[in-house]
Amino acid sequence: MRTRARVAALAVAAWTVGGGTAASVSPPTIDPGALPPGNLPPLPSELRDACAATAAVTDAAPTPAPQRTLDLDAVWPLTTGRGQLVAVIDTGVERHPRLPGLVAGGDFVSTGDGTSDCDAHGTLVAGIIAASRSGDSGFAGVAPDARILTIRQSSNIYRRVGAVPDADGPNARGVGTLTTLASAVRRAADLGATVINISEVACVPPGSGDNPALGAAVDYAARVHDAVVVAAAGNLDACPRSNPEPDPARPDADPWTDVATVATPAWYDDQVLTVGSVDPDGSPSAFTLPGPWVDVAAPGTGITSLDPRRPQDAGLTDSANGKPVEGTSFATPYVAGTAALVRARHPEWTARQVIARIQATAHAPAAGWDPFVGHGTVDPLAAVTAAESDPVTDPASAAIPPPEPVPPPDTRPRTVALFGAGGVAAALGVGLLASFPLRRRRHPADTSDG
Repeated sequence: MRTRARVAALAVAAWTVGGGTAASVSPPTIDPGALPPGNLPPLPSELRDACAATAAVTDAAPTPAPQRTLDLDAVWPLTTGRGQLVAVIDTGVERHPRLPGLVAGGDFVSTGDGTSDCDAHGTLVAGIIAASRSGDSGFAGVAPDARILTIRQSSNIYRRVGAVPDADGPNARGVGTLTTLASAVRRAADLGATVINISEVACVPPGSGDNPALGAAVDYAARVHDAVVVAAAGNLDACPRSNPEPDPARPDADPWTDVATVATPAWYDDQVLTVGSVDPDGSPSAFTLPGPWVDVAAPGTGITSLDPRRPQDAGLTDSANGKPVEGTSFATPYVAGTAALVRARHPEWTARQVIARIQATAHAPAAGWDPFVGHGTVDPLAAVTAAESDPVTDPASAAIPPPEPVPPPDTRPRTVALFGAGGVAAALGVGLLASFPLRRRRHPADTSDG
């Protein structure tokens, strides 16, 4: 979270090829009255393809590089995330021996309970957060004693019933909408999640990112239920345009002035902790989408996690469909896991205080905050052990202020416009497809994971 005087991959199908120009934007207005229900029925969808293939690595694999970089072995004697419930709003999470505390939270895609994952994406994310430790493997989750609450709300493998590939374009190539995402966020909060991981991003043109239901849902989770909401910044291979880099000649320029791509839910900056990706050398990953809403970064390459196709063998994987597991989708759970560690260590802290601690202890760029890595690469050990005076400790000042009431809209222009909006509404059918950033065939109007 970043103030501007007061101031994380879901793309909207309505973006035209090459469309969008840089514009001045600001964090959206929140309308609590737009809060959606938390129990929408499953999407009308059907299985399109077989479940995603993965390529297993040996169970006795060495400790993955991101895990060594974050020095998690030094953190675990102090806290392992016990007592925390981390919601994974994604493609589902398969039951796995190394996720013993998995909680079924519901399914907006099919008629299951959230514990099926044909895409593999959600299981990989969950493993990074909370895979239990094993003497047979160097791999473990950031918070190995936290529990995972799985809510399936998107899939590349499923498609909308009646959709015709090619003829229906990206809306035929996956399910999941901003509406179901909003309901899933509310559901996670209502079920008691202390941390909510959203490794899904919608990329939209400036002026198109405001979704009242989603804004109300993240506000409800963060402010009313005091959950730490962590979201991916997004990947450039899925978002049509990058955002301009800072001008060295204007170091004090407002970063919200020139924005070409809005990433949501990341841009709900006062409620969401947004995560970019860094490579092993600490530099921003080539695929990470910059933006004024980016708060911190974490490793997003060289990822190993749980293999949903081999749960009976407690197998691991470092690739899916022949492509490496990488993206801001997989940087995000490192930060969500860190939030679980901090909350377990300091259960008296508010979500806002946890976020302040994570930002304050990150390895800051030399020039200070920047739009690729925010306040810097997350440091779980420092976040857990730094002086207690580092974060904002006054609960009154740490709380997220209630949003200003939104005046009722003037509906007369809308009534006139409705007759011409039918075709536009069809084009704005949002398809949320969680996948790996390099494995899909490109489509300028496709939806994406983080």
